[in-house]
Amino acid sequence: MMRLLRYLFLLLSLSCLQKGWSQQPQQANQNPYRDSVVQLYGVVMTADSLQGIPSCSVIVEGKGRGTITSYDGVFSIAVLKGDRITFSSVGYKDRSILIPRDLVGNQYSVIQLLISDTTYLPATILKPRPTREQFERDFVNNKVADDMYETARKNTNEATLRELIKAMPADGREAVNYQIRQQANKAYYSGQLPPMNILNPAAWAEFIRAWKRGDFKKKG
Repeated sequence: MMRLLRYLFLLLSLSCLQKGWSQQPQQANQNPYRDSVVQLYGVVMTADSLQGIPSCSVIVEGKGRGTITSYDGVFSIAVLKGDRITFSSVGYKDRSILIPRDLVGNQYSVIQLLISDTTYLPATILKPRPTREQFERDFVNNKVADDMYETARKNTNEATLRELIKAMPADGREAVNYQIRQQANKAYYSGQLPPMNILNPAAWAEFIRAWKRGDFKKKG
């Protein structure tokens, strides 16, 4: 009985292996991308002189990849059947080709000719100065923009900064600090008369400096 069971198990195992081997070729034949890869190679040349165009871009449209030709115009790239290939180079008109979908085999060669593209620029007219005296007058009176050093010197000028400080209002922090100092002075001299600065030499020195700066001039 045990021998019979072993024979049955062996027969089942062999049938499963044979079924798996028979399915592998079928799955390979059902793969739609198995025969779609094409090795595209060829040369890009000028249409008038049949000279190889170096560094010509060979781009697969919509795929974001490509290659460039060698110094003699030769290129090689892997593409798919149905891809559109664009050839572009500076000074030549772009050209595109379509890889046939019904291509037999996995290789496709092409000799692509590019036509020169002529670009016309607008005319530029150069006129000399009428006289040397007029050139010297225009050169001297021409206003040259200040360099960075001159701009920094003007921005850090003491008189300019003083005028900006006078015209700029105090911000919130400065106003709060001033109010706190005033309250601290009142609390310090609470219950007594505050000192008179009429005989304070430091106060007199500050008054003289403010008078020299022009802090007491009438602003009109």
